[in-house]
Amino acid sequence: MKLFFYTLRDFDELACAKAFSKEFGIDFDYTSAYPDAENYKLAAGADGVCMTPCDMGGAMLERFASVGVRWILCRSIGYDHVDLGKAKALGLRVSNVSYPPSGVANYAIMLMLMLQRRIMSILRRADLQDYSLRGKIGDDISFSTVGVIGTGRIGRTVIEHLAGFGCRILCYDPYENAAVREHASYVSLEELYAQSDIITLHTNATEENYHLLNDDAFTRMKDGVLIVNTARGKLIDTEALIRALESGRAGGAALDVLEKEDGLYYYNRIGDVIANRDMALLRSFPNVLMCPHTAFYTKQAVSHMVRSCFEAADAFGKGAATEHEIRI
Repeated sequence: MKLFFYTLRDFDELACAKAFSKEFGIDFDYTSAYPDAENYKLAAGADGVCMTPCDMGGAMLERFASVGVRWILCRSIGYDHVDLGKAKALGLRVSNVSYPPSGVANYAIMLMLMLQRRIMSILRRADLQDYSLRGKIGDDISFSTVGVIGTGRIGRTVIEHLAGFGCRILCYDPYENAAVREHASYVSLEELYAQSDIITLHTNATEENYHLLNDDAFTRMKDGVLIVNTARGKLIDTEALIRALESGRAGGAALDVLEKEDGLYYYNRIGDVIANRDMALLRSFPNVLMCPHTAFYTKQAVSHMVRSCFEAADAFGKGAATEHEIRI
């Protein structure tokens, strides 16, 4: 059995891949490049290919199938970049990964605190030796209402960890979890929008929740609401967010993900002219904090992500079921 890794990072993932290759008895080869119309041939002879989010549309899947690849192993929780219908038609099995939810959950809480305490503005002014207090006053999260959209593994962890701050927590999810009610109250989206001082997103990107936060949603929120997104860029209509920030309806935003981030995040674009006006405009706002999709990025998460790919391949090779498989 053999795997071929695309976008494998030699400074953190390679050591994990070597260790798990020995543990599972699965050979692998790799490139640091993203898969494309030429280098897909590198996967010839491999049973599965593994990659971080990138173009896994129908054409790319056909290329991999043509060289004998049978499995698409996503090195990410999200798999919306894979054309699942085409994968099914080609007989390709698809998997994703899991990792401890605490990393993303704690990162989201960090962003909430940074927004509320205006930390970016404080640090920038301190760099100029402005140590005055005017314009730096913040809010205490312990006296805030936080709305959590999505109560899966990460959303539940956010709620559990937020409970220690003593804040009021509201949440929304079509599939309620009894354990969540120990710390939070399930409400309708309408009520969550109306009452939350902070709204944090922890749900998958689907056709149903595409642009979940749009112009209509922002009009139903409290003035000055803070938006935190460590989930998927597609959940927010970026232009609607910009309008909400410009009008003051939204008091700030912390975005670890962004619409149209492909070709940007995880690339070194120093010196490039980047054709993304929404991103440029958001970066100009003093009340917007943007991170390049790094909420997941801990040593523990990286190890779990690489391991999950080997676990899925091991199960696929044995014809066994695995929690990592995407049912299509």
